[in-house]
Amino acid sequence: MISFSSMRFMLGPILAGLALLMLAPCIVALYYGSPDLEAFLLSEAVTAGAALFLIITGRRKIMHLRIRDMFLLTSTSWLMVCVFGALPFMLSHTVGSFTDAIFESVSAVTTTGATVLTGLDSMPRDMLLWRSMMQWLGGLGIIALGTAVLPFLRIGGMRLFNTESSDLSEKALPSTRRVLNRLLLVYVAISAVCAVCYNLAGMNPFDAINHAMTTVSTGGFSTHDSSFAYFDSGPIELVAVVFMLLAAVPFMLYLPLLLGRRSGLLSDSQVQSMLAIYFAVAAVLATWVILTDQVDMFSAFRKSTFNVISIGTTTGFVSTDYAAWGGFAAMLFFFLTFVGGCSGSTSGGIKVFRFKIAAVMFNETLQRLLHPNAVYSRSMQGRPVTDEIVASVMAFSLAFATIVGLAAMLLAAAGNDVVTSFSAAATTMANVGPGIGDVIGPTGNFAALTDESKWVLCATMLLGRLEIFTMLLLFTPAFWRA
Repeated sequence: MISFSSMRFMLGPILAGLALLMLAPCIVALYYGSPDLEAFLLSEAVTAGAALFLIITGRRKIMHLRIRDMFLLTSTSWLMVCVFGALPFMLSHTVGSFTDAIFESVSAVTTTGATVLTGLDSMPRDMLLWRSMMQWLGGLGIIALGTAVLPFLRIGGMRLFNTESSDLSEKALPSTRRVLNRLLLVYVAISAVCAVCYNLAGMNPFDAINHAMTTVSTGGFSTHDSSFAYFDSGPIELVAVVFMLLAAVPFMLYLPLLLGRRSGLLSDSQVQSMLAIYFAVAAVLATWVILTDQVDMFSAFRKSTFNVISIGTTTGFVSTDYAAWGGFAAMLFFFLTFVGGCSGSTSGGIKVFRFKIAAVMFNETLQRLLHPNAVYSRSMQGRPVTDEIVASVMAFSLAFATIVGLAAMLLAAAGNDVVTSFSAAATTMANVGPGIGDVIGPTGNFAALTDESKWVLCATMLLGRLEIFTMLLLFTPAFWRA
């Protein structure tokens, strides 16, 4: 396994980048005379100092990375960013406790969007900006993780999307860096265009920048307690819908556009299935709302479409209290929580491609009952779906369901009601944010939960974001014996 001195050298630049990002809220705090300035300066000093220590004491000559090294590095880097990202919350006393600071940071970096904060409308702008920037950084990390690391590690069927950027061998590293640099350019460009569109649609520049970062990262943090209900604007919601969908498709599909070539964005089967699911659910929900005489037809389709796409892409913005639409609507949103977007996007959830593989296997099972001796070939997007991929998808799905169940039981044991326990476990595991019920529903937040509950949910957020097995393997004796 890679030496710890080499690991320190590799983790150092990540912390250095985080310290660099802290300059932005420092400048905002200085401009507005915020009392948080001292907290951000101290946080930046601690983070930069830790980065310098890791780089200086680390070993510069790094041998070829093995699979076990990548598991350890990936999990360690995400945990490290979550801890250091919580420093401004702790030092500024924005949150009430160490547990709340860690929870808010983990929720931001994993782009879950579950929050323990209230009074966002009057909160200092530097702190609001920091929350949004951490989500934006988390979204960027997710794209890199889903494009280069998870296919290489063969996690949860992601081998199906193996590309040259998924080969972390020494020979492929130059091309991997090139692909990741282009993905960064795409991510920045989409974020910038989103901010401009929000501003043109009626948001002030500060809200536009913050919501652009949390839209493209499908994170869902807002600068207002009531989220998008604060704006109550059709044009603003339309901008959000467009960019949430753009963020939920594989970012690799944007790369041909950089080279002036035609992209197969709309011809991608994953994208087509995702859009079909979202708009079918939105149509069913709108019809239900109209038939139950809750709102007029236009408002029904507008609010249903926005909230379905927000939950489906695991963004977590809300424009209305959809829990008030009744039990049928609540169950639709609950099941939509698990879907997520496409692989290689910033979305969480189980991912559309796994549902597609499950549908293929379901159909094959039915056909085998009729034709036991027939030979079947499985494919998706022109690539063979091997038994290894099917087994990985089944293992991931089983692990996902098991962890949600175990987390729900732990939350219930901590004193939460059944609806809150199961919904909180599901929504954090899928990195969505709002759940169902009176406590963590679309108009609530996670502040009322006990500290024990919040630590359980921190674990589910990280497990869900890192596709479960990336972290789970670290707890097996076999990993450390190798």
